[in-house]
Amino acid sequence: MKRIFMVAAALAIAAGRAYAAPSMAQRPPVERIGEPSINGQRLPFSSAVRVGDTLYLSGQIGNRADGTLPDTFDGQARQVMDNIGAVLKSAGLGFGDVVKCTVMIDDMANWPAFNKVYVTYFPDGKFPARSAFGADGLALGALLEVECLAYAGKK
Repeated sequence: MKRIFMVAAALAIAAGRAYAAPSMAQRPPVERIGEPSINGQRLPFSSAVRVGDTLYLSGQIGNRADGTLPDTFDGQARQVMDNIGAVLKSAGLGFGDVVKCTVMIDDMANWPAFNKVYVTYFPDGKFPARSAFGADGLALGALLEVECLAYAGKK
């Protein structure tokens, strides 16, 4: 009787491990990429986070390495896109891997000017899905912020 109980207990434990193992194996690892800072002060977010086949980029404003913003909207738009490109490159990706962008723009009258800059960054006119909205009070007084998602799986 004792032997039957021990075999049953061992089978129950093995069955429990077999049931739990797939969910642990399917859970994607989380990789944090980049530690943004301004003037040596670490900011409270990662430049991007990769989970499975998706890279989630933090919103980028047009700040330069020294934390300053270009004076013009066009200058900020180019710097935003260059900042996105730098984050993508640090993850081994490029603009061709971007699948979705969200654009936050301080003055919607600048929408056409942003589009003129934006389209130059995507190879062969293969644009990601995109949404946009007007936003007042962006970080550091920025005129524009862009957040993207990219495919980071096998090609």
